Amino acid sequence: MVVAWTMPVQFFNKLMNRACACLQAQEEGKQIHGHAFKLGLESDLYVQNSLINMYGKCGEIEHSCAIFEQMDQKSVASWSAIIAAHASFGKWYECLMMFGNMSSEGCWRPEESTLVTVLSACTHLGALDLGKCTHGSLLRNISELNVIVQTSLMDMYVKCGCLEKGLSLFRKMGNRSQMSYTVMISGLAMHGHGAEALRIYSEMLKDGLDPDDVVYVGVLSACSHAGLVDEGFRCFDRMKSEHGITPTVQHYGCMVDLMGKAGMINEALEFIKSMPIKPNDVVWRSLLSACRVHCNLEIGEIAAKHLFQSKSQNPGDYVILSNMYARAQRWQEVAKIRVEMARKGLHQVPGFSLVEVGRRIHKFVSQDTSHPQCVSVYEMIHQMEWQLKFEGYSPDTSQVLLDVDEEEKRQRLKGHSQKLAIAFALIHTSQGSPIRIARNLRMCNDCHTYTKLISLIYEREITVRDRNRFHHFKDGTCSCRDYR
Repeated sequence: MVVAWTMPVQFFNKLMNRACACLQAQEEGKQIHGHAFKLGLESDLYVQNSLINMYGKCGEIEHSCAIFEQMDQKSVASWSAIIAAHASFGKWYECLMMFGNMSSEGCWRPEESTLVTVLSACTHLGALDLGKCTHGSLLRNISELNVIVQTSLMDMYVKCGCLEKGLSLFRKMGNRSQMSYTVMISGLAMHGHGAEALRIYSEMLKDGLDPDDVVYVGVLSACSHAGLVDEGFRCFDRMKSEHGITPTVQHYGCMVDLMGKAGMINEALEFIKSMPIKPNDVVWRSLLSACRVHCNLEIGEIAAKHLFQSKSQNPGDYVILSNMYARAQRWQEVAKIRVEMARKGLHQVPGFSLVEVGRRIHKFVSQDTSHPQCVSVYEMIHQMEWQLKFEGYSPDTSQVLLDVDEEEKRQRLKGHSQKLAIAFALIHTSQGSPIRIARNLRMCNDCHTYTKLISLIYEREITVRDRNRFHHFKDGTCSCRDYR
């Protein structure tokens, strides 16, 4: 029975956070919200902040937003709570929008945890300039940055394509944690700097820090991205013999990826068969991706069969095999896969690219006509194509996996999201300034060749972060050395 008494707001806050948010007990949280309304606490700032936090942690972001919008007065804690609520949902763009609104309303001293959340948003979106602004806010508002914040900053710079700044922060850190080393090793791996990643790993050992299984995932990934096959096998053996770490399925997946990138498709399949633990979807997906790159349809079908039998039912697996069939002109098999995807209610994830211009994130999807400046973007695409012809560029229409004529394939290649993002950046940035792009899918061969030539023609450094790694284009070459 609920008695009509005055509930201290401090007790209410503790009740909301511990009994509801941490347990994700939505219904209980709603009941307490109702009691707060009956007791006249619904307009109390302290209570409203607790409700925003509770609904955010319970997965009901719309309720958090509704309470926030109805608030007559918003404190720093209010903004922190709504930003954290969006972050818990992976709504990174909304996080940055809220942080911008917070600053414009005069809340100039955000909490440290909020700035770390904003850093995470910048990291996910590849928003380097906004990340730099957040770095400045941290320096202005926090007297001494702890190792967690320093590591978050390092992670942001590395994943936004500014590896040199990330390395500089790492070198200046007085007290490096195991996580700091892990972030740096993994970041160098993504950028294809395998040898440097292994040197950082050696420094970690000299500092007396023992590697764990997560560190070794970064080490093996570094070997994979840099094509260091022999060194990768040596690290895999040392992990077991010298450090007593039992390989997990992630480590086996790294080894399959290592062999797959090197074209050792048959060896990778035999390696999977010899695994002492059951291979998961990631392992089979690494093999399938390698088969796509090296055009090994026979083993690709084996990998796809295992993936199709799993419970996860990732539409990307069906798309990869469909693309392999399309490249082999086996259109009947392509049709069968599309029918199967429709039967299972699976849909291909649309590709998109993000580019930061003027501290704003612009998103382009393939064949995009929705952007306010799409007309000027396509005009720029036309100009770029004229320049590309003089460099001998010929569109790789094999990347258009539709049963249409060659002219239609060429037209579709023009609308790839990465090309649209590059065109937009060329229009709106000064001559010689770098271009940084983040995309959700792996880069196709045509976009890779296209971007190499654009970097040469327009004398730009172009950094692209795709689902797999970083590509640094400069003077007509790529840092991956076409080892993708």
